[in-house]
Amino acid sequence: MSAGDPQGLNPWVDARGAHPHPLLLPHPRTPAEEAAVRFLGPAERVRRGPRPGVVLLTVLLAGLVAAGASWWMSWSGELGPPAGLEEAAAPLGAPPLGQTATTGFAFTAMQPDGAGPVTYSPCRPIHYVVRPDGAPARGEELIRTAFAQVSAATGLQFVKDGPTQEAPDTDRDAYQPDVYGRRWAPVLVAWSTAAETPDLTDDVAGIAGSASVTRAGRSVYVTGSVTLDSEDIGALAAFPATQATALGIVTHEVAHLVGLDHVDDPTQLMYPSTDVSRTVFGAGDLAGLAALGAGECAPDV
Repeated sequence: MSAGDPQGLNPWVDARGAHPHPLLLPHPRTPAEEAAVRFLGPAERVRRGPRPGVVLLTVLLAGLVAAGASWWMSWSGELGPPAGLEEAAAPLGAPPLGQTATTGFAFTAMQPDGAGPVTYSPCRPIHYVVRPDGAPARGEELIRTAFAQVSAATGLQFVKDGPTQEAPDTDRDAYQPDVYGRRWAPVLVAWSTAAETPDLTDDVAGIAGSASVTRAGRSVYVTGSVTLDSEDIGALAAFPATQATALGIVTHEVAHLVGLDHVDDPTQLMYPSTDVSRTVFGAGDLAGLAALGAGECAPDV
């Protein structure tokens, strides 16, 4: 979906993924539905076009492998952390000025009224944890650099909380008080393999997505996950000639995390396949990321 798509993307589907396409609920939402937590994650199956959150790694690092997509959600009901934790009165940072491109970017999800993309609150830090199991050489550096690049492009502030033993899961709960305390679960970054995460089979080198909460008619991301193929990315990171490509893949996935979708423009990093010549954000990517960093504060979430 392009940034100018007037229909937006409202993925209110049932938890079994029974509907063939994203659609609105056919009746007014109850208060519990307004507090629903929705997660776009690795097992996308139905939505047309390349799946959000996936970098496709091909032989010779060129070409495109198409994949379907779908949405699912988990319901939080009345459960959730106290609203406004760590929420400041103003954004903690700001995207750089001068990002004037109007094409070359797309958003994963739009607000229910279509007025802008779903974003993280810029007024609170985005915490993340890393499962280091199976990390390739230079893996920690790749993650740190990718988050720094996305932070610079959005103004969003990321805080690494340290390691975790949590495994990637397509049904990951956005609120895990027994593990992370009474707050939204931090973003999970995990190195994995196709044996553990089947969606990393074939040419898929990474998957990512975020969970959103909708209250008072406005949606905001509260957590998410980034799952990286340790074998594919590690093979690239092992050689100086392809280390920039490895970083580009990880950065692509972190951009998905904050809400940037795939585009058909092969000059942008968010093109859904990678090659050795496209390793940094293009003008369209940067404009989209700037918009994602300019969301509203969310003191009620």
